[in-house]
Amino acid sequence: MSIFVRAIAWLLAAAVTFATLGPPSLRPHSDLGQDGEHALAFILVGLAFGLAYRRRRPAVAAISVALIGLLELMQLWAPGRHARLEDFVVDAATACVGFALAAVADWAITRFRVNSAITSEGPAE
Repeated sequence: MSIFVRAIAWLLAAAVTFATLGPPSLRPHSDLGQDGEHALAFILVGLAFGLAYRRRRPAVAAISVALIGLLELMQLWAPGRHARLEDFVVDAATACVGFALAAVADWAITRFRVNSAITSEGPAE
């Protein structure tokens, strides 16, 4: 399962990289607006990487924020793109929200498994 989740995480990262640095005409657009599109994309990236790399989540989150900054700076050399501090803040913050959601999901799943194990054992004699 973790190979599958890791593949999805890396595919999402590749898609976000292409959308960020690729030709503006090929970038997907929605009714969410620019900040909403950024937020949705990076929440999904953070969630996927948070689930894919559970044991190293804090380190992966920190590396992700650094790479998001690098990705934003790379737009200085991409034709038709503009590096903006606001985009970096939205992207990094929402990626961290995605990592936090992954941690909450792990906690909930663990708690459910523990409660399930306790109830399936039945009452103590």
